[in-house]
Amino acid sequence: MGEERNHNCAGTLTIETRQSWSIAFATVAMLALAAGAPMTVVIGLVPIAETLGGGRSLPSLATSLAYFGTGVGGVVCGLLAGRFGQRAVAMLGGIGVFAGLGIASLAEPWSLLVGIGVGVGLFGNGALFAPMMAYVSLWFDRRRGTALALVSSGQYIAGFVWPFVFERAIAAFGWQTTMVVYGIASSAIILVLAALVLRPPPVQLSGSAAFRSVPGGRVLGMKPNLALGLIALGSFLCCVPMAMPAAHLVALCGDLGIRTSVGAAMLSVLLLSAFVARQFWGWLSDRIGGLWTVLIGGVAQTFGMLGFLATQDEAGLFFAAAAYGLGFGGIVPAYVLAVRELFPAVEVTWRVPALLLCSLSGMAFGAWVAGAIYDAVGFYAAAWWVGIAFSVAQVGLIGALLVRQRGVMHLSKAMA
Repeated sequence: MGEERNHNCAGTLTIETRQSWSIAFATVAMLALAAGAPMTVVIGLVPIAETLGGGRSLPSLATSLAYFGTGVGGVVCGLLAGRFGQRAVAMLGGIGVFAGLGIASLAEPWSLLVGIGVGVGLFGNGALFAPMMAYVSLWFDRRRGTALALVSSGQYIAGFVWPFVFERAIAAFGWQTTMVVYGIASSAIILVLAALVLRPPPVQLSGSAAFRSVPGGRVLGMKPNLALGLIALGSFLCCVPMAMPAAHLVALCGDLGIRTSVGAAMLSVLLLSAFVARQFWGWLSDRIGGLWTVLIGGVAQTFGMLGFLATQDEAGLFFAAAAYGLGFGGIVPAYVLAVRELFPAVEVTWRVPALLLCSLSGMAFGAWVAGAIYDAVGFYAAAWWVGIAFSVAQVGLIGALLVRQRGVMHLSKAMA
């Protein structure tokens, strides 16, 4: 951390190099490949259910386990990265994707759950998403927010590319062959990129120092773990409404008599606008800081949710989807940036995965609770209002943390 500060204070020096951006772009590719693995189940849900004969709940459970496993695996593999380095952990992720899809292709109920939940989720995406976000943040100081926004867009790229490919591959060759071929190809590319591109970061994290807090170091005037807990709570609160339109927009269109293909196009518009906006939010966060970006993004997300309540027609929903994507696109990488700004660099390998575990848990809860509310009342407006309540709570919490941060800064200046 001291080395990083010396570079920043020098004005003209920086830890950012051409290698930093090579690592960032390689990470985008690895995350886009890893994120495609659980989408084989999403796109192949109907044929998988027909093959296994257990209805749609079984493949849906496998998808849920993939996301939950990604969150838990991020914490576990983040600790492993602190001890063994990110290259080894990323290669573990490539092996996990291959092994997971191979096991899932055995076409047994247990193999689908174990392969997707443990292989693709826990040791595949779990080794690549959160640990790689933490790792990339250690290669940047001046444009860290921009880099994090770019890297975290790998999942959106997967959302654009792989459904089209998997739909045709499954129709032509079947879901089992598609899983095996994709597992071999994606893991091979991940392994090659990890071996050739990843290097130890400028801030050395190996050894026991990676697991110790700085003695006496307080964050926002609080004990470090309390501060992280409140920031992580904010990430959970913001991700609950974030998941609702993404998981239920197509179903909402069906309820309104809008064709499923049109609903899918709306979802694509939402993800595309989120991808574009994420680059802007990353640029902004480099100038105003992570927490301020989270606050502004949270306000934008709240108004975006109101847009789904204001319209019921096709054109209006397209506009609402685009506006919503523009609003929420940069919140999660801004949370990562805030943790990177507030906590010592040597703690990044476990604090960032812990944060993203809460974020992914919020996404999982939001997708589920919106469906549960719909089942209870028969319409989505009630779910949107619940999402808005979570978003407002997140804005209030982050606002309070910013007020506290300002107070701590004023006190520090007064004491100086």
